Amino acid sequence: MPDVQAGQKPWAVVVPVKRLEQAKTRLGLPAADRARLALAMAEDTIRACVAAESVRRVVVVTDDPDGAAMAAAAGAVVVADEPDAGLNPALRHGARFAAGDDPELGVVTVSSDLPALRAADLDAVLRSAASDPVAVVADAAGTGTVLYAAARVGAFDPAYGVASWAAHAQAGAVDRTDAADPRLRRDVDTVADLREALALGVGPATRRAVDMIGGLVG
Repeated sequence: MPDVQAGQKPWAVVVPVKRLEQAKTRLGLPAADRARLALAMAEDTIRACVAAESVRRVVVVTDDPDGAAMAAAAGAVVVADEPDAGLNPALRHGARFAAGDDPELGVVTVSSDLPALRAADLDAVLRSAASDPVAVVADAAGTGTVLYAAARVGAFDPAYGVASWAAHAQAGAVDRTDAADPRLRRDVDTVADLREALALGVGPATRRAVDMIGGLVG
């Protein structure tokens, strides 16, 4: 990870990676292809976070052995999902670990399926959110959440689930969607989503996985 620039708020990023056999069922692919693609998208997402100038550390919360090995190789710290009680408890666990005893560190979580994400895209949103107690970025559909950030770990209280963007906004999060590049907002749940991400330009791991699977674009 590059050094955080003077005067720039430092952040810790938490990325959840679910067990690969349970990932991306809406893609409608064979299990092995779904797992390959989910792992590749997570790798590109994590590497973009690791490369961001404003990021001091990246923590991946996962119980998947392949996901853990990939995340460590990409430069992240891996922690197990000790709560094992769903996404929001897993994220809070990861945030506490990521923040450690650093009171100036903000905590942000991003979805693990942002294969077109670039480090500069993340930096831009985090700069815009640096003075917000809590901030949120909507997904491409405008209903879900791809990024949730808190200026300090004590304010980090994610509410992922159905209509999560509205839940976060109603809880007081500042909407920073306008500061987000389409690459950051393009999460992938369906083949149509993947085609849109490919048009934006995905990272190398996702590109290799798509080429190996074949037949996804045309």
